[in-house]
Amino acid sequence: MSQHKPFVHLHVHSEYSLLDGLSRLDHLAERAKALNQPAIALTDHGAMYGVMPFYRTCKAHGIKPIIGIETYVAARRMQDKDPQLDRERFHLLLLAENQTGYQNLLKIASAAQLDGYYYKPRIDHEFLAQHSAGLIATTGCLAAEIPRAINQGNMDKAHELMSFYLDVFGPDRFFIELQEHDIPELTKVNNELLQMAKKYNLRFLATNDVHYTTPEEADPHDVLLCIQTGSTINDPKRLRLSNKEYYLKSYEEMEKLFGHIPGALENSLLIAEMCNVDLEPKGYHLPIFEVPTGKTPHQYLRELCEKGLVWRYGEERARTDQVLRDRLNHELNIIHKMGFDTYFLIVWDLCEFARKADIWWNVRGSGAGSVVAYTLGITSIDPLKNGLIFERFLNPGRVSMPDIDLDYPDDRRHEMVEYAVKKYGQDKVAQIITFGTLGARAAIRDVGRALDMPLSQVDEIARMIPAIPGKPVKIKNVLDKEHEFYSAEFEQKYKSDPKIKQLVDTAMQLEGVSRHASSHAAGVIISDKPLVEYVPLNRPTSGETGLGGIRSVTQWPMEIVESIGLLKVDFLGLSTLTVLRKAAQLIEERHGVKYTMDNIPYDVGQVGPDPDKKPEALFEMLSRGEVLGVFQVEGAGMRRLMMEMKPQRFDHIIAAISLYRPGPMENIPEYIRRMHAALFEGKDIVEYHTPELKPILEDTYGILVYQEQIIRIASELAGYEPGDADMIRKAVAKKKKKLMEEHRIKFTEGAMARGFSREVCEAIWGDIEFFARYGFNKAHAADYAVITCQTAFLKAHYPVEYMTALLSVERDNTDKIAKYLAEARRMGIEVAQPDINQAILDFRIEDNAGQPVIRYGLGAIKNVGEGAVELILAEREENGLFADLRDFCKRVDLRRIGKRALESMIKVGVFDRWGTRPQLLDGMDRMIAYSGQTHEAAAAGQMSLFGGEMAAKVEVEVDLLRPSSAVPAIKHRQILDWERELIGVYLSEHPLERALAQLKEQISVTTVDLNATWNGKIVRMAGMIASLRTHTTKKGDPMAFAELEDLEGKVDLVFFPRTWQACRDSVKVDQIVVLTGKVQARGDELTILVDSVQTNVQVAKPDREVEETAESNPEIRQKTPSPVPTTKSIQERSPVYTPPPPPPNFEETSEAQLSRVPVATPKANVRTRPANGHRNGNGNGNGNGRLLIIEVKPVAFWKETCRQALTLSAEYADGNDSLKIILAGQKLAMEFPNHHVRVCPELLDRLRGISGIARVRATR
Repeated sequence: MSQHKPFVHLHVHSEYSLLDGLSRLDHLAERAKALNQPAIALTDHGAMYGVMPFYRTCKAHGIKPIIGIETYVAARRMQDKDPQLDRERFHLLLLAENQTGYQNLLKIASAAQLDGYYYKPRIDHEFLAQHSAGLIATTGCLAAEIPRAINQGNMDKAHELMSFYLDVFGPDRFFIELQEHDIPELTKVNNELLQMAKKYNLRFLATNDVHYTTPEEADPHDVLLCIQTGSTINDPKRLRLSNKEYYLKSYEEMEKLFGHIPGALENSLLIAEMCNVDLEPKGYHLPIFEVPTGKTPHQYLRELCEKGLVWRYGEERARTDQVLRDRLNHELNIIHKMGFDTYFLIVWDLCEFARKADIWWNVRGSGAGSVVAYTLGITSIDPLKNGLIFERFLNPGRVSMPDIDLDYPDDRRHEMVEYAVKKYGQDKVAQIITFGTLGARAAIRDVGRALDMPLSQVDEIARMIPAIPGKPVKIKNVLDKEHEFYSAEFEQKYKSDPKIKQLVDTAMQLEGVSRHASSHAAGVIISDKPLVEYVPLNRPTSGETGLGGIRSVTQWPMEIVESIGLLKVDFLGLSTLTVLRKAAQLIEERHGVKYTMDNIPYDVGQVGPDPDKKPEALFEMLSRGEVLGVFQVEGAGMRRLMMEMKPQRFDHIIAAISLYRPGPMENIPEYIRRMHAALFEGKDIVEYHTPELKPILEDTYGILVYQEQIIRIASELAGYEPGDADMIRKAVAKKKKKLMEEHRIKFTEGAMARGFSREVCEAIWGDIEFFARYGFNKAHAADYAVITCQTAFLKAHYPVEYMTALLSVERDNTDKIAKYLAEARRMGIEVAQPDINQAILDFRIEDNAGQPVIRYGLGAIKNVGEGAVELILAEREENGLFADLRDFCKRVDLRRIGKRALESMIKVGVFDRWGTRPQLLDGMDRMIAYSGQTHEAAAAGQMSLFGGEMAAKVEVEVDLLRPSSAVPAIKHRQILDWERELIGVYLSEHPLERALAQLKEQISVTTVDLNATWNGKIVRMAGMIASLRTHTTKKGDPMAFAELEDLEGKVDLVFFPRTWQACRDSVKVDQIVVLTGKVQARGDELTILVDSVQTNVQVAKPDREVEETAESNPEIRQKTPSPVPTTKSIQERSPVYTPPPPPPNFEETSEAQLSRVPVATPKANVRTRPANGHRNGNGNGNGNGRLLIIEVKPVAFWKETCRQALTLSAEYADGNDSLKIILAGQKLAMEFPNHHVRVCPELLDRLRGISGIARVRATR
């Protein structure tokens, strides 16, 4: 039993007085209980952020929570925001006496934020008077109105204010607050307040201005104030508290300060007795949804579902399928009993609006398990066909709000929010607040700055703490020898260096503290009444309005607002939906085929708007590993999985998404083995514990993958209700041993009662216990698998349109642009540089001699804002293409474009049609000056000297560009580097492209393939040293850090002393190297620990250089060996040119098999030409025919593609055109001098339809 006398602290700041208070809410409650204090108040600065967790933690500790706020009072009206007159504001302590007072606190906290914010959230006297009922107030701290007037010697003002507060609150609800913090001004104020209390017959209240919980937190709190103000502890002028006494004191400590003041301590208990507020949730507060007259929400929901049943399943099945009807009735009954009819109508209404507005959406989460949601058109997956369970979504055994998360295109989701605001009212809709906290690394860095420590030293310590997404690491974990993240080096530094110990100890005390408020990216609250009746509101955390024009944000985070019964709707943004929609628009424009989110095929057997486009192609493409730009599978790990799995159906993609996670990943090889045996060998090699498991596990080849399978096993084998069965999953996932044991007994007894042996029951339970920890929600995986397959379908069948859409959506992400441009080129799609007369804001498709070309978008150039681009495009749209540079300068005011934007456009070739880039850069200032003078003159009306028919224009003659010979040259590499800097890629030509093409067979991996799964593996890479920094170890040994760049990206290198000693003289910046090393992964950070380097790399000249050299130099041409006579197979080649072997994973069949095609035998491609300049084998030999070039993708079935192309072209042998087949990117080319073809549109189209052909073109 505590020996302390009771006392109640009524002026308390928590960590939710952001960066001003340090008290953790649970610590406050624990400390109050330890000090025998029956109650405690929370009075954070200007907000009620922590009220609900404070209320709940106090209740849990047996402490009475007092709800309050220390609000700010404006110097004048709360709407006044004059920088001279309204910078000053005053503090005011308010406590809720009852529910009315609590409601008024909500209104005060909200209005201060939404209407009175000026540096701080403020109210004024008028608003206070109107909302004072049920509130208790005090004279406040030294920063309050009355103490401030006293301190300024303005006693008349002090008495005037005292009268005002007494009029508003009365003597029973207004107290004289006394504090003592070693501040001379405070002593003066207290003495005056003692006298005023006698005059007005008011009671005293002793408080401590609590900002941290215990005396030991005084120094960490001092550091926290430094973090808030951006100062250091060595700054004598920094903000700091007057002493180290701002903690939760005991009665005895308070008695020493105010024991002589009658009632000052006892009145804290009196006020605590006066205050009684109940914040327990009171049901749900769903928005009111208007249904047709005469119908209840339940009746209307059923009516919509019955119509949807016919739409989804056909009239016959909707009427006669009893299983289907039972499922629908079962779901509707549960929904009605739980009171969620309106919820489904609200979500249906949102989807209906989206459908009518052509806004695509996707449902994520377990909602796809509902037939009701499917028939309403909310979801797009048949839950019966896909084995999805309703109780995984809505379990009658746990009463909680359903949660249907909706993904919308990220460029249109604001329209959805605008609709919700318009339908339900601005005062009933708000975004949700989130609080950023000090993570381990951030705490180290912030504290280090506040302690004025060297940044390099602080950064070194911070980097020792692992940063793993989804797995936050605490500082104490790194010091715990039993923890997986323990670091001996970190502990050694901590124990050996007092300054580092101070840094780490302080950071540990600040770690996890709320640092700032922001808005949830997608969460929106919608209620039946004005939200201020349920929750305090905040102004938008950035800008005047939030998402979709919302003007308020809840002061409580998502888990709190949901727990008090408010409806949360997640309006999530998914850029992939934008890609799909843009691709569909391009397809409709170019091919007249209309795809929607409902008709893009995603499984075999489905037929889209173009019946010739089969879904099988998408699975073939994924099996080849062509996954870049495909939703969910474009990472290196998923790419390998697709190539190993070779998925054939939609359910294989669902399984892949579910299995590719830590834990289940170990089942992937066995899944693939069983799958391939079933599909490719016709064998069922799965052994089940009992035949009754086969219908449940058959689609995953006997492996437990999905949570829904666990529910079915418990239901069908042990008699569980589906809702109870879902509790098994939760018990196992959360490792609740007692509950798991209860379920084990219940499962065993139930299964044995149905005739299963104990041995079988125990075996099944063992599987459940193991797999339930990792089981994935099949409904969620299926939702995303649909998008995976739909994106793959469009990429497989409409590659140009899909890649154009992808590039447009990702135009601001230069890393992705680089990858996708490389992918487009690999697919044989030409990408043209941005051009002033051709480019638009986004990427676009142009036709060049019958071949589609993707034109780079102006909006994707760095430093060129959308406004500048729109200015150019508007002028071009209105008055036509720009004739020349002078015309462009006259028509577009370059002052509005901006010099930086203009320079960036020049550097990437936007104006190449009018001059070289050095010329244009040299003339840029003249261009801007000329444009400015022209537009100034036009604005002044000076350009027209004569009116009417005699009108004439005076133009200033000026040479905008100097001759190229007069302009200093710029290195070609510099121009390429500008392209890389400003558009993310080397668009004209990658400086490594020629070199790395010859080194491809010497490497095992490129930067695009690297991820954390390569950790610890030895790799061989080629690229260019992009940067290099030397370093000396503590032992004095030299080492180096560098960046290696290849065609796809960059990776960090570390040369330890031994390696660096061996290669330091040859490794330089811009040096092309082939290196071997080990991958080291720390979170997302990948590094290659270099073991050996080869710099003397022999790189063959590009083919075109060999051709040019051979033609221009007779001696070389004479030395070039003659072609080997035509032979029977491609294997018999000229010794002059031996192409590198095909990429890894090519089938092992001999290339000689190509000769089985009954056409003329190919000649090895020796890069020489006859003296007359005509092509060898031109058909007629006169050089007048065309050359048909077929580029084949270098993938596993390339030989089959070649055979198909030769067979097809043989059908058009009645022409004089010749044929060449190129293996794209492999320098392997085959010419057919005796195989004539007739090039025509029909042949070109048929060739392009062959899977595996990258590009087909005809040239003269």
